[in-house]
Amino acid sequence: MVTDDLEILLVDANEASTAVIEAGLHAAGLNRVTVASDLNGIGRVIERARPDVIVIDLGNPQRDTLESVFQLTRSAKRPIAMFVDQSDQSDIEAAIDAGVSAYVVNGLRQDRVKPLLDLAIHRFNATTKLERELEDARNELTDRKIIDRAKGILIETQSIPEAKAYALLRQTAMNQNQTIAEVAKSIITTSSLLNLEKVRS
Repeated sequence: MVTDDLEILLVDANEASTAVIEAGLHAAGLNRVTVASDLNGIGRVIERARPDVIVIDLGNPQRDTLESVFQLTRSAKRPIAMFVDQSDQSDIEAAIDAGVSAYVVNGLRQDRVKPLLDLAIHRFNATTKLERELEDARNELTDRKIIDRAKGILIETQSIPEAKAYALLRQTAMNQNQTIAEVAKSIITTSSLLNLEKVRS
């Protein structure tokens, strides 16, 4: 799953663990690695390095450090793999809620780096796909409501049946190279403006 052209950002303040993770990355053929020693200014580092995957080693983090990392993971929109030396259930749940793709407790070893990246990328892609499908479903429902409303306007103002109203929407969309929902929105907007004008007059 991991390809050798990935850009990796490694965030780790500990030289020993940095060396372990880098060795694991290099063993997997991943040599494009940017190392950041702390979280200060990490947003600018991400913008500059444009990593495909972020690997974070926190050791024994304080709660405020975890919160800072979780804020980062919510906004990074990338696969994130995290190593910690110890953790409780609430921290694990918070990490998952924040979007950490792989969270490993007391498991930092060179041979675990690549499998962890594989897992992080797989989970991130799966989650992103689900989110996209959910957003598509929401948009489809919204469009359906808009189209139904526009059909209602046409049925009322043109005195035509529902099937003909929909056919008119579809034909207009084809003629104007728009989606049916876009045409429906235009009809609703025009109807609202006309009704407003009637109220004013």
